[in-house]
Order: sequence, then C-alpha cells, then structure tokens
Amino acid sequence: MLQGVHLVGEDEDDVYGGFNDYNPAFDTENLEEDEEFQQALKTSHGQRPGLKTGMKISTSAGRGKVPGSSMGRPTTGIADTGMARPMTAVRAVGYTSSESVVSSVLIVRCVAVLETSMTGGAQFDPFNQARLPAPPLEGKAEESPEEKIKQMEKKVNELVEESCFANDRGEYPLALEKAKEAGRKERALCRQREQSSLGEQVNLDMTYSVLFNLANQYHANKLYAEALNTYQVIVKNKMFSNAGRLRVNMGNIYCEQKKYPQAVKQYRMALDQVPNTHKDMRIKIMQNIGVAFVKIGQFSDAVTSFEHIMGEKASFQTGFNLLLCYYALGDKEKMKKTFQKLLTVSLGFDDEDKYTLTGDDPQQALILEVIRNDRLRQIERQKKSQADKCIMSAAKLISPAIESSFAAGFDWCIECVKASPYLDLANELEITKAITYLKEKDLAKAIETLKGFEKKDSKVQSTAATNLSFLYFLENEVSQADKYAELAITADRYNPAALVNKGNCLFANGEYEKAREYYQEAYNVEASCTEALFNLGLAEKKLNRLGVALDCFYKLQAILKNHPQVLYQIASIHEMLEDKSQAIEWYMQLVSVVPTDPSVLSKLGELYDSEQDKSQAFQYHFESYRYFPSNIDIISWLGAYYIDSQFCEKAIHYFEKAAVIQPNEVKWQLMIASCYRRSGNYQQALETYKTIHKRFPENVECLKFLVRICTDLGLKDVQDYAQKLKKAEKAREMKQQRSNSGSRKGSGRAGSANMPGSGGSRNNSAGSESGRVDSGGSDRRRSANRSAGRTKPFIPDNDDSFSFSGSKEVDATYADPLGEAPARPKTAGRQRPQQVEDEFGDEEIGDDLLPD
Repeated sequence: MLQGVHLVGEDEDDVYGGFNDYNPAFDTENLEEDEEFQQALKTSHGQRPGLKTGMKISTSAGRGKVPGSSMGRPTTGIADTGMARPMTAVRAVGYTSSESVVSSVLIVRCVAVLETSMTGGAQFDPFNQARLPAPPLEGKAEESPEEKIKQMEKKVNELVEESCFANDRGEYPLALEKAKEAGRKERALCRQREQSSLGEQVNLDMTYSVLFNLANQYHANKLYAEALNTYQVIVKNKMFSNAGRLRVNMGNIYCEQKKYPQAVKQYRMALDQVPNTHKDMRIKIMQNIGVAFVKIGQFSDAVTSFEHIMGEKASFQTGFNLLLCYYALGDKEKMKKTFQKLLTVSLGFDDEDKYTLTGDDPQQALILEVIRNDRLRQIERQKKSQADKCIMSAAKLISPAIESSFAAGFDWCIECVKASPYLDLANELEITKAITYLKEKDLAKAIETLKGFEKKDSKVQSTAATNLSFLYFLENEVSQADKYAELAITADRYNPAALVNKGNCLFANGEYEKAREYYQEAYNVEASCTEALFNLGLAEKKLNRLGVALDCFYKLQAILKNHPQVLYQIASIHEMLEDKSQAIEWYMQLVSVVPTDPSVLSKLGELYDSEQDKSQAFQYHFESYRYFPSNIDIISWLGAYYIDSQFCEKAIHYFEKAAVIQPNEVKWQLMIASCYRRSGNYQQALETYKTIHKRFPENVECLKFLVRICTDLGLKDVQDYAQKLKKAEKAREMKQQRSNSGSRKGSGRAGSANMPGSGGSRNNSAGSESGRVDSGGSDRRRSANRSAGRTKPFIPDNDDSFSFSGSKEVDATYADPLGEAPARPKTAGRQRPQQVEDEFGDEEIGDDLLPD
C-alpha cells in the first residue's frame, strides 16, 4: 500500500520530488498493447512452462537488484529484505515465467505491491505453498466377497421394488422388464456365492420374492404359459415354505383361460396344502371352486361348496351364488330356505346408532361430524349397498319361480323381508312389484299397488306418487299426472323425478315458462339428472331462447357422449339459427351414431339441397330411400332429381313405387305418363294416359294430355277426347260454382265466371277460331297459346319436349280440336250468331271506341 509513497531523505532538497510518479504495476490502460502481458496470458492459459536455468529479467520494480538463483523461487527464510517483491511464482493467480519472457499479470502486480508493503519484505505465502505436500491418500481396500454379495442383494431388492411400483402404475411391460433383470441379478448373485464358497448363506426369501414377482408380472402381461412355468418352479421347490398356496394363482390363470377343470384341480391341491388354522383362506379357495363349477354347469358340486361356506362363515355373495344354483336346478323349497338364510346374514356393524347424537355435548357433536363421512363410514355404506342389492336381486329372481304367479312370489318375499332386520327393503319390493305389473302390461294392477303407498312415510310416498304421475302422463291423463306430481313434491320437495314430472305436465299444457322453472329446480337439486337438463333445453327451445337451449344440450353432450337425441337437438337448433354448416356437421355426427335412421339421412339431403349440392343431396336421399322405401317425399324428390338430370326412364321406377303406395292418387300416374312422354316413348305414354282416363274419367289434366298427344300422333280419337275435355271442364266449373255459392265472395266469383269476358268468352273465342282455321296459321297458334295458358297442367313442361316436329306445329294442331268443339249437337243453332258477334271478344278496345 505504501509502495507509491516517497520518503524524503536528509540529503534531498526537493520535498515534492516524485509526487506524480506512480507504480507501473497499476498501469492498466495499455494492457492490450503490452506484448509481454499478452504473452503471459497465453502461456498461463495452458500448462505452466517448465523451469530452466538462466538469468531472469528483472521487472521495473526490481531493476538494479540481484536476481534469484536459476533454480526458481528462493527457499523459505532466505528472502532479500531490500527486494521490491519476492520472486514468487503464484500459479493460482496466473503468474508465469519462462526463459524468453518474464512478465506479470495485473493481479500478480497488485499482489507484489501488497506483499511488499504489508510484510516489509517478508515471505508472502497466502496459499501455504511453502509447506510440504500432503501425504498421499490411502488406497481403497479391495471389497470382500461378503461386501460384494451385500451390494448385489441390495440391487436385486431395488429392482423388485421398481417392478412392483411400475405394475401399480399400470406400466406392465416395464414391470416385466424390471422383474426379468432382477432374476438375472439374482442368478449372478447365486454364482457369486458359489465362487466365494458361501453357498451355505443362500437367501431363500430373496429367491422366492424374485420368482414370485416375475410370475406376477408374466400374469399381468397375459403371458400365461410363462407365468404357469414360473409358479411351477416355485411350488416344486420343497425349500419354499407355504408355496402350495400359489396354486390358487395358477387356478386363477386357468380360469382366465376358461380352462375350468384344470382350475378346479389347482384349487383343490391348494386347499389340501393350506392348514385348517387358515380358515379365511380355505373359505376363499372353496368360493373359487364353487364359481368354477358354476362356469362348467356342475351346479350340484357348486352347491356343496357354497353350502359348506354358508355353514362356516355366511356372506351375502355366497348366499346369492347358492340361490342362483338352486334357481338353475329348479328347487323351489331350497330357494325359499336360501333366501331366508340370506336375510339372517349380519353386516357386522351397527348402522346408525353410533352416528346419532345422544346429548348436548359439543365435543361429541364435533366428533360425530368428523366420522359421519370418513373412510370407515364409506366402507360401511358400500357393504350396506351390496347387501341391499343382493337381497333385492334375489327377491326379483325367485318371485316368479317359487309360486304360481309373480305377485304371490313377491308377497312371500315381502313378508320374509318384513320379518328380517332389512325391513326398509319391503317398500322397495312393493314398488318393484308394481313395476313388474307394468312389464306384464297390467296397468290397473300397477296403479292399484302404487296407490297403496299414499298413506305411508314420506320417502316411499314420494317414490310411489312419482311413478303414478309418470304412468298417468303416458296415458295422456295430464290432470291426474299433475295431481300425483304435486303429491310427490309435497312429500319430498327435493325429489328431482317429481319435479321433472310436474314440468312435463306444464309443458304438455303449453306453459313453457313454468315448466322451465321446474326443470331448472330439478337440475339444481341433482346436477346428474339428465332428464331435467334435456327437458330444460326443450323448454328453452320452445321459448325461442336458442342460445340457452344450445348450452343445455352442449352440457348433455359432455355428460352422455354422443347420445342420438342430444345430437339431433343440437343440429336442429343450429338449423334454426340458419347455421347450415354447423347443422350439417352435427347431423353427420348423428349419422355416425345411427347410420340407418332414414329421417336424419333425409334431413341431411334437404340441407345439401338447400346448399345447391345436388350430388350430396342425392346420396343422402337415396340412402334414406334404401332404409325407408315407402317415404313418399323421398320418392318424389328422387323422381324429380332424375327428371332434372334428363334420366326420365329412371324416374319412372320411383313414380311406380309411389303409385303402389298411393293407388288412388292420380298425380303419380300422370308423372309416369309424363316421363314416358319426355323420354320420347309416345306410344307408351298414350297407353298410360288411356289407363288413367279409364280409372279417373273426370280428370281434366289427363284429358288435356290425351288431346295433345293424339294431336301429335295424328290419331282420330282427338275429337272424342276433346268432347270429353269440354264436358269435364264444364262439370268442374259447375262444381266450383256450387261449392262457392254459400259465401258472398264465392258467389261473386262464380258470377264473374259467367260473364261474357271470362268463361263464355273462352268458348266463343274457340268457336271463332274454328271459323278461321283456313285463314292462316298465325291466328290458330295465337288461339292455341291462349287456351293452353288458361289451364295449367299438373307438371309444367316445355312444349318442345312433346314433339319432334317443333313447338309451332304442336301448338297449331293442339288448337284444332278445341276450335271444333262448338259444332257439337248440344249447341243450338241460334247461338252461333252470338258467337260471331263475340268474335272480337279477345281483342283490346281502344279509348277512341269507348262512349264519352
């Protein structure tokens, strides 16, 4: 620190001499141009150069001083006190010296200044480099055989644990791989013991665990043969105690392979090797034996096993299996006795007493609040639920078999249940009896049975009233259904089924807003009530709240996953929102679920038709026709599609189908004839029109086409059909007049039809045209066009398609028979002058001819 301080000597006159001098060790501005410094950095980055003999170049701080020896740094205690810094190479901070270059790094310079100023020339050794080197580390002793064996055992145990954990996670291939590796390590361990002459220290427990785990992993991976071989190795080794019970595992594998006789053999061998002191184990093995006998149909042998278990330690599962065997054997008395024995099985715990608060102790109340839904309580509820399920299933199974009728059988079961500790199941059996009446189509008995619950406790009363409400709703007796729905809600306000029934009644009466409130309440009570959510969506749809309805059905889609009704409603709402692309997408999902539904297919066809995608529309309409060929709308669409596509021959097939379905509908016959006519088969068209005329002689459209086609073909029947056409038109006009005479408006229209400018003028005009037949073709064509325009045919056709000679010629000939019609004998001769006077009835009258 005091290196830069200059002390004035006695012989010096300049007091301030050397004031601006500074130690060159702190010159850091020109380090990049300092060649010696850069070389020092390069040499200090790698390995330190070896020391060589030779004179070292002194630094500026030590200029004029005697350098150290050529052997390197001075030894401890021989330092020169007058030296600016010791010739110490501090390797840790980058100081490097070599034969050609002796330079110092900035850090070395700083250290040199500090060590000289602080120690006054003493040896500076912050890293204790002058100390003797530390003694070498002792070499690790070679492991003993016992240590090696212990390490190998530890590795085997770790592999077995990893295999078990992988199996628990469901990673069965990984678990098997770890088990195999553990087996290889265990065999290497055995060889190591033999080589070390430690064979007497064999760890049988480890060998057993490795083999047992390997067999389990084979079983989990469905490698049954390998698993059986591994189990066989274990059970045949007499050194493994209690290995015989592993035959149960072998029997389970045979059961999975459906080799039940081999499974029974293994179970019996396991039963022989399990001592009588292991009572529970023996009972479980016998249970497996009984189930295997049931699988192969040996019910008598199964009964023996189940009877033994019921005598030793009765359980609901065993009792139910025994009841099934007696049911299969048809033994009514044994079924009754087994059902009674099933009702005597105890659950092994008190259900409600220990969860009831007996005093006002707050500490006891807190304890009860904690244990009321703890794990133990959940297990008890699960066992109680299983017991109730066994008893109810047994009663429903044997009731039709033990007595002459199912009603008598149910009555016997109900009496037995009422006399047992499971009294609360009697009411449920009564309701089951009513539902069975429904399945037997005996609605009166079902209603009578359910009405018997009206005076019982609220829970049962609510259930019975809910069923009654639903029954009356199905019979369309909405008032009775509403009555019992109210009764069910009164008995249990939080009964979601009752709330839904009430909403259904309001929905049927058109009160959608009130129905929506009940559906919403039912959904709030039980979020899993899909009926309430579905009906809520329907109510919102009726109220035209399509967005809310769509949300309801989206929730249902998340719960039910591709339910057809839900998919249809979503698609229908999108269609109502005019989002046709989304509607098509949802209908496509619906078709993937119900691919044979003709209505959905036809709906898809309609949507594609509205989008002008005729090919897709035809595809879905045709698929709908395949599954429902009697749909008139689909048949009509397909026929029209083929007509538009100029394939009239194919359209005939569909119209013939329609004519078979609706034989009294003349339009299908006309469509068939029209297809023949369009395809150029005039002869067949004529025959078809004649057939139609024979069956429907008053059909005006048929007569018009007959007149036209006979004219095109030049047949002599034109006059006859023209006369019949006149009669048919006259009869139709008279019929319309009679039908419209009841009202003033209708009578006015009828009167206007008789005016000279309307109906009569047409006949007169036709007569006048007949008088001008030879005068020119233009008048004839004009009259024909007027006549054709007044009565529209059923199928609008282009006139060009009816004749090969051109539309002008067809139109001209078509007017001839209508012009000759007034010459009929029915027309008096005195009426002809009137026709001449009306010759210009169709001409427009100018304003100059009108009276002032």
